[in-house]
Amino acid sequence: MIDSLFISGANHLLAQSGWARSRLQPHAGKRARLDISPVSIDFSITAEGHFAACSSDESPDVSLQLPLSASPRALNGGIEALMSQVRITGNAEFADALGFVFRHLRWDLEEDLSRVVGDIAAHRIVSTGIALGKAQQRLAASLSGNTVEYLTEEQPILTSKPMVATFDDDIRGFRDAVARLEKRIDRLGQRTGRARR
Repeated sequence: MIDSLFISGANHLLAQSGWARSRLQPHAGKRARLDISPVSIDFSITAEGHFAACSSDESPDVSLQLPLSASPRALNGGIEALMSQVRITGNAEFADALGFVFRHLRWDLEEDLSRVVGDIAAHRIVSTGIALGKAQQRLAASLSGNTVEYLTEEQPILTSKPMVATFDDDIRGFRDAVARLEKRIDRLGQRTGRARR
């Protein structure tokens, strides 16, 4: 089930991107495994540069392993952050082609929407969605900044970097003063010991 969803979704994106199919066509017939524990998806490359279901007992030419814990990074850092966590092993040229395609393959939502609602409405829907997404990011950044400022300045539950630096300097100064005092006490102790003799 997951295999067929992945393959049909990827093939839909590949159908919109001729450059990606051209990049994959030289690797026709090669097999790959995408391992997102606990799910593994085996696929091969067709002569047209699409993905095809593949079930072979032989080891794949390329294996892409993504730790499940790294998946949330796609929400924060995008596909680049997610791809930085992928461990790719196997045939170097095929791995390079797959990695490049996965990093740069994007869904043309506006194209798909235009088939349903028309070109102008699709453009406006996508533009509005992008604007809302950017506004949400600005709101989240502003909210987190205001929260940090409140907790460090208004209600000092947290310490700010300048406060930590000042505290660090004060501790170093105190440590140096204690070391000087210990040396003075040692010298005074040595003088007192000599005077008693």
